[in-house]
Amino acid sequence: MLEITNLSLTRDGKPVVKDVTLTVERGKITALLGANGAGKSELVLGVAGLMDPSAGRISVDGIDLTGKTPDFIRAAGVAAVPEGHQVLTQLSIEDNLRAAGSLLASDALQAELARVYTVFPELAERKRQLAGTMSGGQQQMLAIGHALMARPRYLLIDEMSLGLAPLIVKRLAAVVADLAAKGIGVLLVEQFVEVALSLATHVVVLRKGEVRLSVHPDEVRFDHEKLHQAYL
Repeated sequence: MLEITNLSLTRDGKPVVKDVTLTVERGKITALLGANGAGKSELVLGVAGLMDPSAGRISVDGIDLTGKTPDFIRAAGVAAVPEGHQVLTQLSIEDNLRAAGSLLASDALQAELARVYTVFPELAERKRQLAGTMSGGQQQMLAIGHALMARPRYLLIDEMSLGLAPLIVKRLAAVVADLAAKGIGVLLVEQFVEVALSLATHVVVLRKGEVRLSVHPDEVRFDHEKLHQAYL
């Protein structure tokens, strides 16, 4: 499993994540909820190696990831999809994916391209299109495809549904559920609580960088007051 133990992170000298402990198991989805500024994105960046921990430990399947580089962490099986549909806008869809898989041998690269196109046939249909000309939903598909090119065992998805139409959110939710069913562990940062609760096997709520609630989704699915208290 992916284990985050007593993790603390600072930004500009201020604590943004404080003593957070959570786990992500293979084949399961942990939803990370919280208001804006709760520290969710910083937690994802910290696990992905884009922020150095001030305290705590991160490990995956027994391998210590604490303070390691993003490349080391991806190679260890953890890939992140940062907030904001981040793609290489001046490259085609296929060149985006090839860039993400540039360290793979030729045969492995072709296999991963085929896998991503199987997950997202929408991308296969537009593989020559410039990424910057696609819709926000298509760019989010490509951003997830970027991460899948790393052949991850664990996937960190930050604000999957941000700014997207409900139909696209439903499509992406189905993809995430299918990836988990195939054995990938997912840490999902999600603004739509109902989407998160429908997918997750565990729910963690952050407030001001601290864990305020860590429960099975059934405990809050019909008890919105409990969730509301954790948020506020």
